[in-house]
Amino acid sequence: MQLDSNVLYITAASIGFFHTLLGPDHYLPFIVISKARKWSLWKTNLITFLCGIGHVGSSILIGFIGIFLGIAVNKLTPIEATRGSVAAWLMIAFGLVYFIWGLRKAFKQKEHVHEHFHEDGTIHVHKHSHFKEHSHIHERKSIKELTPWILFTIFIFGPCEPFIPILLYPAAQNNILAMVLVTAIFSITTVGTMMLIVTASHFGFKLLPKINLERFMHAIAGATIFLCGISIQFLGL
Repeated sequence: MQLDSNVLYITAASIGFFHTLLGPDHYLPFIVISKARKWSLWKTNLITFLCGIGHVGSSILIGFIGIFLGIAVNKLTPIEATRGSVAAWLMIAFGLVYFIWGLRKAFKQKEHVHEHFHEDGTIHVHKHSHFKEHSHIHERKSIKELTPWILFTIFIFGPCEPFIPILLYPAAQNNILAMVLVTAIFSITTVGTMMLIVTASHFGFKLLPKINLERFMHAIAGATIFLCGISIQFLGL
């Protein structure tokens, strides 16, 4: 029994790690949105952590409800698949809207040149970005405030498909301790891997050559999230 439990715990940790690592939707949205909105590492990790908790927490809730009601794993799998489809379409919709908004924002951010003629005959050229000067008008606070909540909603619907089978195994043996430990190990590994990759990318960006893409970062972020949703829905990632 002890050997079986150890194998189960290692399996839970391994599945949590590789499930997250091989699913770019677990971390790419945070990386690109953080870059576009210039979030601090602390804020990025906080939002990643909360979304990760929502991600694993929803599957944990469904798993324990299934155990309580005596529902077999083959009946819980379609529920997780449906949730996965909903999450993918939400990500597609959010990414597309954000991409369009980002393009609109980028093409409004054009530099204007004004010539000022002085009495002594000199000409002074003044350049400025009309968009930046009036960003307090065009950049609505609601967009900034809603972004973390939209991500959180998407991740609540996002299922942890591999978690249900490994949870139901100790449940079938009425091993409550193993159920708790499997849940904790899987959750910590999943959320921890998400935050680790996000943190690594934060420092990795600093090592890359400086490319002036700031104007298009929101559009790039939207396109990345859109493609993540497409890859989940149609490529099964």
